Amino acid sequence: MEHDTKPPAVELTAGAADLLRRLRADHGPLMFHQSGGCCDGSAPMCYPAGEFRTGGSDVLLAALDVDGVAEPVPFWMSRSQYEVWAHTRLIVDVVEGRGSGFSLEAPEGVRFLIRSRLVDG
Repeated sequence: MEHDTKPPAVELTAGAADLLRRLRADHGPLMFHQSGGCCDGSAPMCYPAGEFRTGGSDVLLAALDVDGVAEPVPFWMSRSQYEVWAHTRLIVDVVEGRGSGFSLEAPEGVRFLIRSRLVDG
C-alpha cells in the first residue's frame, strides 16, 4: 500500500508575516520548529536559522516565503507530530500572550500558534 508522502501545506497569516519581518530585522535568518511535546512544545517555535538542531526525527514541511525577507523561513516539525497533522493545512498565526521563553517572539508580548483545517487527502 502506497502512502502519500506529500507534506501538509503551511501558510502564514498577515500578522505572522509582519512579525517575521520584524524578527528577521532584529535576529537575521529565521526558522520554525514544532515538536509534539507538552507545554509550549505544541506551538511553533521561532529561532535564528540553525540554532535549533534538526535531525532524522524531524520533517521539513515548507520553506515559507515572506515578502520583504530575503530568504525563505524553513518550517520543521517532529516526525511524530507530522503523522498527526499529515492531512491538515497548517496556518501560522500570532496572538497576544506569553509564549515560550525560547521562541524569538516571547519578548514582544505575542506568541505564534497553529491554526489548521482538514484537506482532502
